[in-house]
Amino acid sequence: MDNRAGEMQVFLRVVEAGSFSEAARQLLMTPSTVSKLIGRIEARLGVRLLERSTRRLSLTGEGRIYYERSQNLLGELDAIERDLTQGAASITGTVRVSASVGLGMVAIEPLLPAFWQEFPNIALDLSISDEVVDLYLDRTDVAFRVGKLANSSLTAIRLGSAPRKIVASPDYLRRRGVPKTAADLAHHACLSLNFRRSAPVWLLHEAGQVFDGRVSGPLSANNGETVRRMALAGMGLARIGEFHIREDLASGALVEVLAEVVAVDREDVHAVYLGGDHMPRRVRILLDFMVPRLRAFLGETKARDNG
Repeated sequence: MDNRAGEMQVFLRVVEAGSFSEAARQLLMTPSTVSKLIGRIEARLGVRLLERSTRRLSLTGEGRIYYERSQNLLGELDAIERDLTQGAASITGTVRVSASVGLGMVAIEPLLPAFWQEFPNIALDLSISDEVVDLYLDRTDVAFRVGKLANSSLTAIRLGSAPRKIVASPDYLRRRGVPKTAADLAHHACLSLNFRRSAPVWLLHEAGQVFDGRVSGPLSANNGETVRRMALAGMGLARIGEFHIREDLASGALVEVLAEVVAVDREDVHAVYLGGDHMPRRVRILLDFMVPRLRAFLGETKARDNG
């Protein structure tokens, strides 16, 4: 029977007590039994964990690693049992989250009241920006990202894909006319994005051809929300993710144009995080809550697009 967790507990007690005899007294075991158990761990690992002398015990380099990781593992085991016995609502801590502006405002923020109702002791440190943050440098636990992912050691969960649409206000279209072809964009005010992952051109597909013409206009902004607001104010055409302007399209505040030339213009949406399977319980809870709901949100987009 595998009892490595029990062996780790004995090892920790030996280190903290400073001797086999004191650890044995605290554990109600004999010193020889404790010594044999530590020897069994060392034999299995093929390394020496403790330097033994008549005066004291000291950790080797490998012993320090085993000690620190044993502490973490046993602490996580205790947390799992505590969570299961006391209920998920008792889990505490802060999860640092980053999200793009559009996704954060229209998809993530509306979910927060329900999340806190279920997990009232988990706080969120939420940063909303269309810039891609470095999870390591910014001490971020989870990032919800729209667009192509760079190769990295991060773990990613695909949430779905989001079509982009070209839209304008009815007032703008009355004043400037409705573009009929991709070439017409050269005669329109186009509101664009200037953050790093944004392409300087609008890729359009028309009559089997790909147009990658540059657009120009009165605004280049670092976030989609500013572009959306200026489109609502009648300042020009905007190319924005459908989920960001879904309510505007439904109300008629924005009108889609050139639908046929952006039919294949989609961006993938992911949740990316550090740690793989070894993550704090509070981070796993947030992902388990958000992922299916965001997939459903993006699934509505897909169903509407295919309909």
